[in-house]
Amino acid sequence: MHWHCGPGSGESRYHRIVQPSASEPPDGVEKAFARGEDGAMEAVYRHYGDLVYTLCRRTLDESRANDAAQEVFISAWNGRERFDPAKGSLAGWLVAIAKNRIIDNIRAETRHASRRSDTEPAEVAADTEVERIAERVMIAEALRRLPEATRRVIVMHYFDGLPHRQIAEETSLPLGTVKSSIHRGLAKIRDLLEPSDE
Repeated sequence: MHWHCGPGSGESRYHRIVQPSASEPPDGVEKAFARGEDGAMEAVYRHYGDLVYTLCRRTLDESRANDAAQEVFISAWNGRERFDPAKGSLAGWLVAIAKNRIIDNIRAETRHASRRSDTEPAEVAADTEVERIAERVMIAEALRRLPEATRRVIVMHYFDGLPHRQIAEETSLPLGTVKSSIHRGLAKIRDLLEPSDE
């Protein structure tokens, strides 16, 4: 996990996607999805649809983003036997599928544009950029799923660059509470960002 935000970057830079509105998926939804239970796909889409669409829309135009997002969930459902909740989060698995669909879309468009212009196909260097955007979207998603107090101290520490003691002073929390909140919050973020192969 990489944090690219130095002092002074502030929470406002991420205010559109780092919000406390997302609810935590119900216990067992990932296992229910892996088993193909009735209603599991609907629950997964309800909790992760915004995440997948946000990633697609940040890299593709609106029409292609909608199509790509739908393809991600169709592909995920059809290949659900390959998802193992013990090896990574469902969010991470869906994002891995989305990254592949996005890169496929970008490469197809590049080839199409090259044929129209009668030039040799350009070398596609989309992988790194898509990976960077996906990482930021996943970090935002992980932060959004944290309790408000935990999210606040993590944002203050990593995004605003404040030391633990200053956070304690500004929030009126004991220093030990600040440190333990950051530690627990980072553990939850790592769980969500755990790599999971498609």
